[in-house]
Amino acid sequence: MLYQNPVFIPGPTNIPEVIRKACDMPTLDHRSNQFKDILHPAREGVRRILKSQQAEVLLLTASGTGGWETAITNTLSAGDRVVIARNGMFSHRWIDMCERHGLAVTVIETPWGEGLPADRYEEVLRKDEQHEIKAVLATHNETATGVVSDIQAIRAAMTAAKHPALLMVDGVSSIGSMDFRFDEWEVDIAVTGSQKGFMLPVGLAIVGFSPKAIAAVETANLPRTYFDIRDMLKSYASGGYPYTPAVGLMNGLKVACDILLEEGLDNVFHRHRHIADGVRAAIEAWGLELCAKQPEWYSNTVSAIRTPAGFDATKIVTHAADVYHVAFGVGLGEVAGKVFRIGHLGSLSDVMALSGIATAEMCMRDLGLDIPLGKGVAAAQEVYRQPAELENRDAA
Repeated sequence: MLYQNPVFIPGPTNIPEVIRKACDMPTLDHRSNQFKDILHPAREGVRRILKSQQAEVLLLTASGTGGWETAITNTLSAGDRVVIARNGMFSHRWIDMCERHGLAVTVIETPWGEGLPADRYEEVLRKDEQHEIKAVLATHNETATGVVSDIQAIRAAMTAAKHPALLMVDGVSSIGSMDFRFDEWEVDIAVTGSQKGFMLPVGLAIVGFSPKAIAAVETANLPRTYFDIRDMLKSYASGGYPYTPAVGLMNGLKVACDILLEEGLDNVFHRHRHIADGVRAAIEAWGLELCAKQPEWYSNTVSAIRTPAGFDATKIVTHAADVYHVAFGVGLGEVAGKVFRIGHLGSLSDVMALSGIATAEMCMRDLGLDIPLGKGVAAAQEVYRQPAELENRDAA
């Protein structure tokens, strides 16, 4: 009974029944012709969701963190310089990974709650006249703070600086839920995972490589075996896989891509924005603030909500789980205990979102915060009473 409630964490997300059933399949020989009928459509579906004509899509049995490691180990060498802004826990973890691999990391310290500073990226890149920086790393949607950043602006900064570095983007909590334009933004590597916008269980790292990134693989010398994409691409060419794949998850991914493309990508993005607008209306009605400091940084997949000074926000998450059997996200890193997070991505509707908003209200009231029952719900209802306008079907 407890598992009937939807989750409101920013991943893993709720799994539609049709996708769960697609993952629940009999054992299939991954060296048979049947496997390629799963592998190739899944890869093509991801490519379309990335809005790319050229990306080589890699599906690895791992989490998004494995995707990060795939990105850096396949394209960089020991001692290479990279630049990345730290504005939350997940950008921090990517920095940590780079440092552990012996890369020289230039960190642009950015206040948590702010988006990536394209102007500061440009400043660093202009000073690198010898082009020692080999990669620019950017977190599209910082899941810990509910902050989305302008990747197109980062690419524009690189262009203005006339810098040839690779652009690597963490799109773990954005791809499949918010607009992502691999080709248009000239992204070289995009990283995501199965458990967010694709509405699957954890278990697949999903990575797109541009031709420029593929070319860098041959000169990179960081150690890699399991994540060596040369082995992956060689096997893909014959419809195979270099080691034992998560066949059920890949079958689920194929179905998930079909569902997203059938809904239409513009409609998917609009649905996420509409749900997020209702959540944000509730937060305002509660008299609380987002961790994200400006509207242009508001994420449409997760809201990190600041609680009053001196109040431990983690208590809301614990109370929701213990009393109402509903999952919210805790604060991480610098905002631990200061925020709780409502994830609103993946398989979610405005009606489902209302149940999460109502539960958050009950928890805050139970814990002594001056939050009138129904106030946030009513504010969200006013948003949701205006249905999300559907655009033309977009299978791009």
